Amino acid sequence: MIARSTDTAVHAADATAAASVDASGMPVWNLADLYSAPDSPEVQRDIAASAAEAARIKAQYQGKLAGIGGDGGKLAEAIIAYETLSDLMGRLGSYAGLLYAGNQADPARAKFYGDISEKLTNISSDLIFFELELNQIADADLAAALKVPALAKYKPWFADLRKEKPYQLEERIEKLFHEKSQTGRGALDRLFNETMTALRFPVEGEAEPLSLEPTLNMLSNAAEPKRRAAAEALAKVFGENIRLFTLITNTLAKDKEISDRWRGFKDVAESRHLSNKVEAPVVDALVAAVRESYPQLSHRYYRMKARWLGMAKLSHWDRNAPLPEKPERVIAWPEAREMVLSAYGGFAPEMAGIATKFFDNGWIDAPVRPGKSPGAFAHPTVPSAHPYVLLNYQGKSRDVMTLAHELGHGVHQVLAAQQGPLLSQTPLTLAETASVFGEMLTFQALLKGATDARERKALIAGKVEDMLNTVVRQIAFYSFERKVHEARANGELTSEDLNKFWMEIQYESLGDGIDFKPGYEVFWTYIPHFIHSPFYVYAYAFGDCLVNSLYALYQEAHPGFVQKYFAMLMAGGSKHHSELLAPFGLDASKPEFWKKGLSVIAGMIDELEAMEGKV
Repeated sequence: MIARSTDTAVHAADATAAASVDASGMPVWNLADLYSAPDSPEVQRDIAASAAEAARIKAQYQGKLAGIGGDGGKLAEAIIAYETLSDLMGRLGSYAGLLYAGNQADPARAKFYGDISEKLTNISSDLIFFELELNQIADADLAAALKVPALAKYKPWFADLRKEKPYQLEERIEKLFHEKSQTGRGALDRLFNETMTALRFPVEGEAEPLSLEPTLNMLSNAAEPKRRAAAEALAKVFGENIRLFTLITNTLAKDKEISDRWRGFKDVAESRHLSNKVEAPVVDALVAAVRESYPQLSHRYYRMKARWLGMAKLSHWDRNAPLPEKPERVIAWPEAREMVLSAYGGFAPEMAGIATKFFDNGWIDAPVRPGKSPGAFAHPTVPSAHPYVLLNYQGKSRDVMTLAHELGHGVHQVLAAQQGPLLSQTPLTLAETASVFGEMLTFQALLKGATDARERKALIAGKVEDMLNTVVRQIAFYSFERKVHEARANGELTSEDLNKFWMEIQYESLGDGIDFKPGYEVFWTYIPHFIHSPFYVYAYAFGDCLVNSLYALYQEAHPGFVQKYFAMLMAGGSKHHSELLAPFGLDASKPEFWKKGLSVIAGMIDELEAMEGKV
């Protein structure tokens, strides 16, 4: 369907100049490149224009697309009109989502977001027929039409559309599913967001209860009592709200089961694989390789970290504790900017040049604020505009890596925009490539500059923990989701069921080096991907293992690596992962590919073990 951009919310400020900063000196982004304000005449103008154009497309093409399918010129006119409207509606949806995420506690922003989402849903309902009818064009007619140059560029889009054909329903049912999403999945997504934003956590020793982001951040505090107090506060508040989160999870899982059953998907993750343009056996090979590696990766590392901290086992709140050898320092924003841009520039000046635009043009919102969406992400908006990056920057080394990660997304989105609205969106499995590669560049630059053995140990340990969080943790999340969705097909799940599934997965993935204290069983409640994007999480592990293999080639001076890398990013969603990896000699369908990526993590743990007793 045509209006997709409200699915991923990103933050906004009502700025009208280029870059601006808050009282701390950190950047607050400027949405004026989309719209100057929610009540601006341009918003109403574009809503009206979208509705009119959708009605025109419906009147001109409904019931006729199959008939003109062999005429490449006429079909190209229809596709170009559809794509142009996609950009306009995406601009509206992006602006509403960005504004809302900037302060989800603000009723005015919440209403604007809800109103725009509803209007876009209604407008796009007129276009349900479009992709359904395109799939009714005879294969021979479409093949002939695609020989026309104006239509030929859309060949990959048509190929992906054809793969959806077996799961598409009759137009009236598709329209019902589409319109009911506002009061179904969309409403529950919003309930989760606004509930989580409003929660406050009474951390012992803090003057006022904290919001989610600073409370989670305290789990990496150098002082064990603070980590424990944060974990206990999280457990208390999540537990007090467990019935609501259980209801949301049950309802969304059942909603997905109904949709999957009507469409004919046989596996709970099959629809995600289809949208990711990846085959189930490839994902299965990744999951199997990671699960097989748990003992050599996470189990081994956390036992070693417990020894470093002088503990028999790590309490669950100690998992991300900083090492005692190198106290955590606050990294000021200007220093973080220089670290990342320098690392990017060392790889390719063009990459740093694109990233610099985010800092200079008001495309980043960095500070923590009440009501602001937690976490961090990059939103591509639409090709006629530019991406925006949201952070909750608090000066830790992990925050610098998060900046590098999100700017990687941003660079990727800028480069892919040339493909246009229908082909620029990269599948999730490859969307994490540039972000994780940006992290790796930044890490390697910092490691190269580390002359002190203790500093080197701390850097490697930090990177290992980030990779475990990206690979082991995300595959564990995927396993948890599979348990939840498979069990929900047989009836409603209790909070105890969900807690049990969560803990089974934690014991398996993290191992006997972690002592899971009472309260950790409810930590599944705050993971937003479970709510907003079921089975999204394996894309992180896919991207990390892929980047490990790519970076090894880069270090080996693989011929033309930088050019091939940029070509991969510029392709957006126009090529299958096998086509994009072929120039590097990589094949994700082979188990050896995943084992090679995992061996990079194992090698870093080997190096840390070799340091024991010496550093």
